[in-house]
Amino acid sequence: MDEALLRGLTPGVLGILVRRGADFAAAEDAVQDALVEAVRVWPADPPRDPKGWLVTVAWRRFLDAARADTARRRREELVEEPPPGPAPAADDTLRLYFLCAHPSLTPSSAVALTLRAVGGLTTRQIARAYLVPEATMAQRISRAKRTVAGVRLDRPGDVATVLRVLYLVFNEGYSGDVDLAAEAIRLTRQLAARVDHPEVAGLLALMLLHHARRAARTAPDGSLVPLTEQDRGRWDTAAITEGVAVLRTALARDRLGEFQAQAAIAALHADARTAGETDWVQSSSGTTSWRGSPTAPSSGSTARWPSARPTGRGPGWPRSRSWTRRCPGTPRWRPTSTSGPATRRRRPGCTPRRPARHRTSPNATT
Repeated sequence: MDEALLRGLTPGVLGILVRRGADFAAAEDAVQDALVEAVRVWPADPPRDPKGWLVTVAWRRFLDAARADTARRRREELVEEPPPGPAPAADDTLRLYFLCAHPSLTPSSAVALTLRAVGGLTTRQIARAYLVPEATMAQRISRAKRTVAGVRLDRPGDVATVLRVLYLVFNEGYSGDVDLAAEAIRLTRQLAARVDHPEVAGLLALMLLHHARRAARTAPDGSLVPLTEQDRGRWDTAAITEGVAVLRTALARDRLGEFQAQAAIAALHADARTAGETDWVQSSSGTTSWRGSPTAPSSGSTARWPSARPTGRGPGWPRSRSWTRRCPGTPRWRPTSTSGPATRRRRPGCTPRRPARHRTSPNATT
């Protein structure tokens, strides 16, 4: 039995049931029943259309459960199987992304529900990843399901909200559990295949470029290794190459956003052979340019993103080596001010102006 196949089909099947009118919790129960039946039947009699088989069985299980519930007998006409809607299968999975990132959910609930419904992780796996008791995580997921019960997504939701949820998943995994970070990358890939948006590609590139350093980010005792002290020979060059390629495609559309800006800074770090060769001029110019663009958030939220700031002079400072010159077709960043971070560097003994949480951000130091 191909577990990866079942896991990949689950979000789309669940999305179809929700689109047909099933509430989220009942639809998930029906899909789980269908998966159990698939494990039992498929080895001896594999279907020609695995997804169609799962949809048929899951919908029948949902109808059976609805009819068996006396409190819902008056709603039987509403759960009669309707003709297939015009939305393609990819849209059903996309609707599920938007449902799990619904504005009515708290960030922690949205993350848990996304991992459960879209990622296909068990409650136990999610609880272990977040270091909380399984019962606590089960209650969190149950509350999230009740919150979105009855929500109908007839129109596309906010992609930015979905990206923030996926970024939260990645950050949790990036600080401790490598598997959770990899799961965030998998989900973002899946979203990128369905949404043609430069910020989706920007987030995917950012994740790939940061995840490429995972092997060098921690010392044998588990402590974090600063970026300037990491063994760059342990970085994943394949992930860096892919991340840069994805970023190049996004930047070519000339619609710079926060995730593209962060990914470009990460690419500059990845491009440097040593910490001293980091192109701080280009990095600072990118941060300044993005903060002055229409896609940048307000000044209050911008403060949460770390500034690119050099920690010392290396070869080429202050002469910019221009990362974009090596990426034909991408727009060149231009600083909006000559008095910003691009013209300053931190000197030994100086007191940093940013709060400590910014100086220890994984995006800036590890």
